[in-house]
Amino acid sequence: MKTWKIGLVGTGYWSSKHLMAWARIPNVQVVALANRSRAKMLQKAEEFGIPPERCYESLQELLDGCEVDIIDIVTGPETHLDFVKQAAAAGKHILCQKPFAPSLEQAQEMVEVCRAEGVRLMVTENWRWLSRFQTVKALLEGGRLGKISAVRYIHTDYYTPRMAPEVELPQPFFREMPQLLFYEMGVHWYDTWRFLFGTPRRLYAETASVSPYVVGEDSGIIVLGHDDFYGFMDMSWATRQKLDYPLGDTVGPVHLEQLVIDGSEGTVKMYTDGRITFIDRNGVSEETVLEDGPLDHEESHFRLASHCIHCLNSGEPFQTSGEDNLITLRMAFGTYESAFKHAPISL
Repeated sequence: MKTWKIGLVGTGYWSSKHLMAWARIPNVQVVALANRSRAKMLQKAEEFGIPPERCYESLQELLDGCEVDIIDIVTGPETHLDFVKQAAAAGKHILCQKPFAPSLEQAQEMVEVCRAEGVRLMVTENWRWLSRFQTVKALLEGGRLGKISAVRYIHTDYYTPRMAPEVELPQPFFREMPQLLFYEMGVHWYDTWRFLFGTPRRLYAETASVSPYVVGEDSGIIVLGHDDFYGFMDMSWATRQKLDYPLGDTVGPVHLEQLVIDGSEGTVKMYTDGRITFIDRNGVSEETVLEDGPLDHEESHFRLASHCIHCLNSGEPFQTSGEDNLITLRMAFGTYESAFKHAPISL
């Protein structure tokens, strides 16, 4: 079995989850890091046993100085096009952080560059790999619900206190993003929706900026129309609807999600604590399918990275290839288009 050598670019807030995931996979080794801030990079290198001489201050230096097979890009979307071009030109396969790109045009260009260079491109969409959504997927594939009639997906969080200027955020750029909730987090939600239910035909959005500390939207409701059922997403970082943690807690974000799927044979409910139940078609009994479905980010990244390596070994397509993510991005950017026009859009 081939040993896959990884070069990771971007050693910021979320990179540890990538590095922990790669470390658990047989025949995979992170051999080099690249980051603009050398001090931060050396801290991460020491933590994960990477020699300081394999730490580079640019991706191009890493590509020139170290033999790798895969580049794992864990940086902001504004850097992705340049990094993907460099990695693809060097013949490296690529795992690219979400959001994939700041525009559909850049996303399409990255897909075309990788196709032309003959390298594989996968987007880091880990939400679908969380235990709770893997459990829901298994229920749907098992046919237990019968024919789906409606889906209700709700995300409630009071993130506003953590956005205050005096609070140190892991991602302070959130405050200045002109497109916030449905770009930064929405790509996760839309990708997971498509994973569970397929791509809808229509989308209608209403969004709002509630917090005085953010430029972009932090609340919104999205109606999604499929051929034979409908659904909605009611998503907010600015609601006190349900608080399961101390008000004003700055350690976060805390994700409080609910999902209800109605079908001809019963209903699946995901509660805010991650518990998943199945209610029979008569509404008489409620069976617990998953007792605790935490937001197990570390495990989700391990499953995602394992999928990446499996597909590279087998030649199978990635679930979240760059090409597939074009559809997810179309939904994210379509949210703003619909909200601006006050009209539905076709997908």
